[in-house]
This record gives sequence, C-alpha cells and structure tokens, in this order.
Amino acid sequence: MSLKRRRADREGAFSGHLPERAIIDIGSNTVRLVVYGGTMRAPTVLLNEKVTAKLGRDIGSTGALADEAVELAMRGLSRFVLLLDDLGIKDIETVATAAVRDASNGKQFVAELKKLGLKPRILSGEEEGEISAYGVLGAFPGAEGIVADLGGGSLELASVKDGVPANSSSLPLGTLRLPDYRANKPDRMVASLEKVLAKAGWDKASNGKDDGKTLYLVGGTWRAMAVYAMLLQGHPLSDPHGLSGSVDEAKALIKALSKETKDTLKEHDRISSMRAEKLPDAALLLKAMLAKLSPERIVFSSWGLREGLLFNGLAPEARAQDPLLAGVSVFASQRGAPATLAAQMAGWTVRASPSEGKGDERLRLAATMLALASMQIEPNIRMPQAIEWALHKRWIAIDGEGRAMLAAAIAANGNHLDLPEEVRALASEDALEEALCWGLAIRLARRLGARSRRSLQVSRLRADEDQLVLRLAKSHEALFGLPVEKDMKLLAGKLGLDWQVEIVADDALDHDRED
Repeated sequence: MSLKRRRADREGAFSGHLPERAIIDIGSNTVRLVVYGGTMRAPTVLLNEKVTAKLGRDIGSTGALADEAVELAMRGLSRFVLLLDDLGIKDIETVATAAVRDASNGKQFVAELKKLGLKPRILSGEEEGEISAYGVLGAFPGAEGIVADLGGGSLELASVKDGVPANSSSLPLGTLRLPDYRANKPDRMVASLEKVLAKAGWDKASNGKDDGKTLYLVGGTWRAMAVYAMLLQGHPLSDPHGLSGSVDEAKALIKALSKETKDTLKEHDRISSMRAEKLPDAALLLKAMLAKLSPERIVFSSWGLREGLLFNGLAPEARAQDPLLAGVSVFASQRGAPATLAAQMAGWTVRASPSEGKGDERLRLAATMLALASMQIEPNIRMPQAIEWALHKRWIAIDGEGRAMLAAAIAANGNHLDLPEEVRALASEDALEEALCWGLAIRLARRLGARSRRSLQVSRLRADEDQLVLRLAKSHEALFGLPVEKDMKLLAGKLGLDWQVEIVADDALDHDRED
C-alpha cells in the first residue's frame, strides 16, 4: 500500500469511506466526476462534481464540438485528473457518449483527453443503452420492461428481462436535439417523435413487440420530472429514485407540465435552470413513448450509466447480493452496528416478532442494523435523525412502505410509538404495527445484555399463542432487571399477549436451538 493510501486510511477519508473508484462521464450536457466508496453493490457517492460544458449543443447545426465547450470541458477534466491523483485513486474509468462519438472533431478531443493521462472509452449508442439497462437491473433486481436513458445528445432504449439487457438502440432524441422536433403545436411535435420511435422499431402497436409492462426512466431530466411530480403530490419522501406511477398518473403529470414554462419551473427550489429549460420538451417525448411503447406503469431510476458500469463489473456473487442489505450494512457498521451482531439480534427476535404480512426478513434485518446504529446518535437528536435515515437516504430496492417500516422499527427501538405523519402517510396501519413490534423486540434484545453476544446465547425469546416467553439461563438470571421487565411488558402489550420469564438450566437452551 502506498504512503498516500496509508495516510488516507489513518485519516478516515470521507467520513470513514476510502475513495476506491472513480468514473468520469463525458456527456452531451455535462462532464461529471463521481468518486465511490463502500460496497460497489450499493456504492456510496463520496464526490459528485460536474461541469455544464454542453459539448453537444452544436452537433445538430455544425456537426462539431464547439471550441468554447471543449475549452470548458478540458478545464474541468484537468481539475478532475489532479483531484484523482491527490486522492490516490487508481481505479478510474472514463466514458464518453453521444456528443463525442457523433462530432466531426471527436477524435481530436479524445487525443486531448489522452494527453491528460485518461483512457477514454467512446461508447456506441447500443453500448450506452445496454450499460444503462445494467444500472436499472442493479437498482431493481428482477426488473423487466424497457429502459429509457435520456441524455443531452440521444435517447437510449433497451429491453430488460431475465437479468440481461437486449434490443438496445440509440435515437437522436436527446434534450439538446428535441427542440428540432418542435412545431407550432405540441401535438405535431409528439407525432414527429412517434414516427422516430416507430422507425427505430419501438412501436408495440405495429410490430407486436412486448418488451414489458414497466418503462424505467433514466437521466437527469427524467429525475427532475420526478421531483416535479413529488412537489405536486406533496410527497413525504424527497428522493426521486424509485418513484412510480400508472400511465394515467404519467399522463396527468404531462398535462401539468404542459401548463408550465421554463420560467415558472425555475421557481421550484429543487429544479435547476438547465432542467427547467428541458422539461417541457421531455414531457412531450414521454407522451410519445407512452403512445408507442404502451407500458402499464413508469418508474424513475437514479441508477443508470455510471451505476451500470459498476454493476456490470461485479463478480456474479457480488451482483447477487441484496443491494438494500449491502448498503445498510456498510452504513450501519460505520456507526457501531456490525452486520454480524445485527444478524444475531434479528435471529434472536424472529420467534417473537417474525416478518409476516407486510414485511420480510431482509427488511427486518435492515431495520435491526439501522436501529442499532441509531443508538450512537446523541439522544436529543436521535429520533429525527434516525427517521431521516430511513425515509430520505438513498437506499436501493425498497419502496415507500418499506421505508416507513424501517422508520417505525427505529422509533420503537427508542420507545417512540407515536409515529410522525410523514411515516403514517407511506404505509398501512398493519404494516406499521408489525414494524413497531420489530422495534420493541430489538429494544429488548439490545437492552437485555447491553448488546453483548453472550446475552443472546444464554436466552431465547418466543411468542406462543397467548404468551410472550423469555427463557434465560440460570447463570445469567440477574440480567432480568427492572429495565428488561419494562421492555418485556412493552413488547407483550403491543403483541396483545401475556408474558413470563422462565429461568432454566444452561444446557436446556440447547434444545431450543435445535428446535
């Protein structure tokens, strides 16, 4: 290990994360550097910096990258190279998309990139669509449907099914090119866009192709559209990733956007000027896609090209990991909640508060990890901050109800059973009651032996038909103090059961383990 890396290790760069990998994404609108740490199955973004160079802005008219755009891009890229060297990051992947591959002076630009020490890979349109589809597969395990990655220079479409992308193609429908399709009436623009989609073979009505019922929308402009939808709804969550809706809801969103202008869109705090300018045209593109692709629902994905590069590079066993648990385990372990301890506690509580009905075991394990980590937060800010983790941090492969259940379990772990309205708005009462039981069981497990692994080995907890039973080895009988008795009463009351404690010989617990 180099001296630079050893120093970073000692200093705990980026709040405990070492910068492990970087991707430079040279797009038609922006040139972006993203530095990742943590597990690459659910990576933590340590640095995300962009330069809005608009390399593709003149491709339609001149066919070339504009000199001033190249100058702006190179200035940003020079900074990126220096940053990466100072951080000691060696695993760097540089990719360029539509603007560079289509430009008449693209080769000259690539030569300048190589002078900086970069090794750029110019992606074909088909490669770009395929890699973005891998990003969706990483974010939504088992995804099936069509991925639509909208960039500045092009729109990439790809089918996903059985864990692999297919039928990838690139269309000249990027946000920088959409104005070329605009006519005096929006309906004429939609008709023009529909013709482009049909000519490229993306017309379910004419060719009978059924690539899936879900349309996954990838790219910054689509994300801005999702943010706009959330603002209209007064949505309790803030992360647009995973926001979904029916076709009717998508059509209502398009109608709402048709009444907006770039100036009125700029008034929304979370919509940038650049995205405000592109959203009205993007809404008409979505209208054409709904007509030609005939999906049953849309899903917005914040994972796309860059995450696809990461996911596609993983070994098969790493790809098979649950992205929710992979991300939560790294996050929680850095906050005093190792995954092994959480797994033991989840196992200890399962016979008293099993995952049934709305929840599942992966969700309960994630809740256990976050509940344990939350105890490292200062008491006066613990509940608000921990609930923020559950609701607003970008976890992967979890929906709004799942987030609410995480929040409810964390709250109950701290003996807070009156849930905030934003939590109750996301899940049914039955789901929240189930998660509250998880949290109270975690609280009991945690407080029984102050998180000692030994306390989990010398005790068993189970719920019978009418009784909650704690079996405790004679050698550790004194663990059943007044605080633990209160926790037993809390959990039993929430379960609607009586409770009792059984003090047994140490070896009697072996039979429980065998059962």
